[in-house]
Amino acid sequence: MRRRRSSAALALALMGLAPAASAQSGPAPRADHCRSATELRAQDLHGLWQLVLWTGGGSERAPASTGAMLFGPHPEYPDSVRGRLRRSGPGADLEAEVAGDVGDDGEFNLDESADGVAMDAVWNGQPSDCGRTIRGLRRPAEGRPDAGPALQFLLQRAPAGH
Repeated sequence: MRRRRSSAALALALMGLAPAASAQSGPAPRADHCRSATELRAQDLHGLWQLVLWTGGGSERAPASTGAMLFGPHPEYPDSVRGRLRRSGPGADLEAEVAGDVGDDGEFNLDESADGVAMDAVWNGQPSDCGRTIRGLRRPAEGRPDAGPALQFLLQRAPAGH
């Protein structure tokens, strides 16, 4: 677990976050009310998340990649989030812009773009644990086989203070 914490701290330092974004810890669901996946809103995703990715035949205990995502408000779509992804990759760290939401059906959807223009990968998952955990599949966008293989993912809200 130590690696995940250091990845999140490294991601924050290297993302060059604006003060307003880094000050947002993201509103965690209130302790007296555990939001179901269908009750989650974009604001519930704001903040820092730790990331683990692994191959279909692998395990989250033996990740293919680790890193972090930082979500904030999307400037054009109030019911969506926009943010940054930073994760380990073969030979070098990978960075990308991300944007997405949690639909009315409770499904988490995210688009990933390395250049901010072309979509490289799509993420689909299911929130659980009162919205503090999201599990799902990251797969290359249509026509983008160079975006790597399909990978299982686990996103966990970073502990407060990270």
